[in-house]
Amino acid sequence: VGRLRRLFDLDSDPFAIDERLGADPRLAPLVAARPGLRSPGAADPDELAVRLLVGPAESARLVERYGKRLDAPCGALDRVFPAPDALVDEPGTLGALARALADGDLRLDPGADRDDAEEALRALPGMDARTAALIRLRALGDPDVAVPGETSTDDAWRPWRSYARQHLIVEGQL
Repeated sequence: VGRLRRLFDLDSDPFAIDERLGADPRLAPLVAARPGLRSPGAADPDELAVRLLVGPAESARLVERYGKRLDAPCGALDRVFPAPDALVDEPGTLGALARALADGDLRLDPGADRDDAEEALRALPGMDARTAALIRLRALGDPDVAVPGETSTDDAWRPWRSYARQHLIVEGQL
């Protein structure tokens, strides 16, 4: 149940978020059109971190190569996403991320300290600030992430910049 609550952001306070963001002239019409908009999280933060790092095509390759087969396939789904320990020998940033997750040097679980996690992410060779911010936002459910290079950095939207970003995405402005 906890994984689903994180995935669908069910523990947020949509009234407080809407009150703050709805007071901003740029966001007011977006909030009015979609009150209570949630910021999607992750059922499996480690998987999400890998997927955000490598993208969809490489994610599919990893599942095909390292994913364990399901005992009973579900339609076309016949494998699960590989655990970090299966990816530790991959080269570059992916291998570094997998090792940090497998060794426990990087924690993305619900109790993880967000600042420590982002610091550990940024210390990985080849990890860029944008990917680290997106992992912090989605995997750790941080409500106030400013993604480098995006317009969701307006300090007036604190402490809800992740939700402002989601409104802009849904509206097609990001």
